[in-house]
Amino acid sequence: QVQLVESGGGLVQSGGSLRLSCAASGRAFSSYAMAWFRQAPGKEREFVAAISANAISKYYIDSMKGRFTISRDNAKNTVYLQMNSLKPEDTAVYYCAARNSGSYYSPLSYNYWGQGTQVTVSS
Repeated sequence: QVQLVESGGGLVQSGGSLRLSCAASGRAFSSYAMAWFRQAPGKEREFVAAISANAISKYYIDSMKGRFTISRDNAKNTVYLQMNSLKPEDTAVYYCAARNSGSYYSPLSYNYWGQGTQVTVSS
């Protein structure tokens, strides 16, 4: 069992930055690949970024490459999402998740989820 708690969301102006954190407790955090997803009102949950257990491999969707950076600190049981050049369309609830197996990009591959943190970008 892995418990995940996100923090760092908030209200920011367009072009601003936020750093999200996800603190994990429970079973060996360092053995899990981790990801960030987001969900805007009325939309499906969307993949944002993922990082392998050893932090060597990182995955992003094209629209976020160069703006968002995922990282992790296994000593602190924490995964981060640095978000720069934020746009109003980035407004959503952001979730972190621990991957069981399968595609990095599919939410079905993740069996542990946090409660989410709201990010609101004003224009």
